[in-house]
Amino acid sequence: MYHDQVLAPIKTIAFDEGVNVTLGLPFIRTSPDHGTAYSLAGTGRARPTSMIQSIALAGRLSQKTPA
Repeated sequence: MYHDQVLAPIKTIAFDEGVNVTLGLPFIRTSPDHGTAYSLAGTGRARPTSMIQSIALAGRLSQKTPA
């Protein structure tokens, strides 16, 4: 599947909780599953849930022993 085909349903179901994981790299790479939303910066309306989830997932993945 393509990136956009997968993200559409995920963002519809759990926009604030999605995490993007890039596989095939020699290091762990996670990110929030949304854009930068510069228009929300400094307004007090941004929700940190997806960023918190991406940091937590990176932490859990870092505890796994490579095969």
